[in-house]
Amino acid sequence: MNLAVNARDAMPHGGQLLISTALVDIDATYVERHSVEARGGRFVCLSLADTGCGMDSVTLHRLFEPFFTTKEFGKGTGLGLATVYGIVKQHGGWIEVSSQLGQGSTFKVFLPPDDRSDERRGERAFHEKALRGTETILVIEDESPVRWIVKDVLSKYGYHVLEAGSGVEALALWHQHHDEIALLLTDLVMPVGLSGQELAEQFTTQKPALKVIYISGYSLQVAGKGFSVLDGLNFLQKPFDDTKLALAVRQGLDS
Repeated sequence: MNLAVNARDAMPHGGQLLISTALVDIDATYVERHSVEARGGRFVCLSLADTGCGMDSVTLHRLFEPFFTTKEFGKGTGLGLATVYGIVKQHGGWIEVSSQLGQGSTFKVFLPPDDRSDERRGERAFHEKALRGTETILVIEDESPVRWIVKDVLSKYGYHVLEAGSGVEALALWHQHHDEIALLLTDLVMPVGLSGQELAEQFTTQKPALKVIYISGYSLQVAGKGFSVLDGLNFLQKPFDDTKLALAVRQGLDS
């Protein structure tokens, strides 16, 4: 999702974004000629190629550094690609990037195939009914595509979802609906304004019974260093599937 958003931003006047997937076998020759992180074996390759502005060698070299961004102030935190890189590494994969100024960029994400899809489908069928609810949830997430997906998933499970893309929007919704909001689901890091933790502290001061779940692309160990409120019960790491999200929300509400 983040890679697609970046591709969109690289094409302010329009262009093409080609997204493709393939099951590839990586051999020793490929490893020698490509990324130092590449290794042999069978992998799923997710490729995103855009016709945007492209990047120079300096930008390519720093691309995955935390807080590095080429976007203007307020348009990005500089954490997006660092988060993508971290998630891919945690799942045993790597990323290859090629780019030319004025011609566009191609991101290739390599991940080991998952053989547990049948198991997950069984878990989903078993849990779906028990995970439903009718409570009101306030979702705070600055990345619109992520926020829309979370809203759609929770709505499917029967919840009433209020969505905010910033601290200002969240404060306005809280002022109008604080009596009915049972759970706050918020991203930890916001590009401008109040952080998710600051909003949660303000809301729980006014309503101690409010349940809170924090979401982040960082692991609990990494995020916990900067946010003392985190524990394993109120933290959900991106990416997460429908069932994991619904389970975290149901457990949070019932705790």
